[in-house]
Amino acid sequence: MYTNIFHLSHIDLDGYGCQYLTRACFENLTCHNANYGPEVMVRLDEIIKTIEETIEAQNRQNTLVLITDLNLTQKEATKIQKETVRIGVKLQLLDHHATGATVAEIFEWYALDTSRCATLLTYEWLRSHFDFDSKGHYSSIVKAINAIDIWQEQDLFFEFGKVMLGMISGAREINRTLFPTEDRMLKFHLLDGANGLIGIFQAPIMLDDSLHTLKKQFFLNDSNNTLDNLVAHYVSKLLTLQRERLTIVYQGHKGVLGYNIGSSSIIGNACMVMNDDYDFYMDVNYRGNFSLRSSNKMDVSKMAAHIGNGGGHPNASGGKIENYKDSFIYEEVRAFVQHYIDEKCSDSFVS
Repeated sequence: MYTNIFHLSHIDLDGYGCQYLTRACFENLTCHNANYGPEVMVRLDEIIKTIEETIEAQNRQNTLVLITDLNLTQKEATKIQKETVRIGVKLQLLDHHATGATVAEIFEWYALDTSRCATLLTYEWLRSHFDFDSKGHYSSIVKAINAIDIWQEQDLFFEFGKVMLGMISGAREINRTLFPTEDRMLKFHLLDGANGLIGIFQAPIMLDDSLHTLKKQFFLNDSNNTLDNLVAHYVSKLLTLQRERLTIVYQGHKGVLGYNIGSSSIIGNACMVMNDDYDFYMDVNYRGNFSLRSSNKMDVSKMAAHIGNGGGHPNASGGKIENYKDSFIYEEVRAFVQHYIDEKCSDSFVS
């Protein structure tokens, strides 16, 4: 039995389905998620770094790096194999994308089966190696994910899988770059709700009708409210709890920097209420467009004009960062924005 499992998976229903199963099977599980392309190696580098920093070399022989629902190029596969051998951990990949066929022939840890989705591959791997789900609690939801992912329209579970597909793709209330753990928790909560409905009469319709309620259950705090307000309170609380790592400074004014959160009027103002010792809230998106909010602490319209050729109102403004460089890692985004602000302030001081 592995003492530590680091699981990287895709960001769609099939990808989260794989982690939904490993979460139920393993206690010492650390999850990461990536979209296809360059983010895969970014996340794998994060995993390797975490293992090196948290697990002593002599204790790594029972550590596994598991990759599901993601195909690797030969260059990526070669690199991750070298890295896992170097630090002394095991490696396993379970995937169904035919684009990985050539690579799968080269590496023994690269298990490819194009006839089934990754969730089903993971389920069978867990059952075979770890005696998982002997009572079949997860068997139906696995069948539903398989039916929709490889598009088996005649399958009994196809329509239920279709609703789940939209359920996961539509769960965008929490930004996964900024708060990956909480975003993943939301997806697992929705999958739990789906798994509880899959055996009842008209299950696809029942799940579709229940999605709003399921989301509200996740975000619910002391009292009921609209979903928008519940999400705003939840995200603002996360911003507050993690504000030390999210702090930026503009001309001596402290601000909280969000990334691609949106809903600045609701979340920004809620964040200012929770953090009355901060002067502004800033949310930047992947294109470098930003929104600013304040609560009579400073004139953010002047800040927007200064750093982003923008403007607006004293408490609500926006603009765009020149030559913005996006990243899959929030800390790199924050560092870029802070450096950009410092340069703008330095240029103004010199002029």
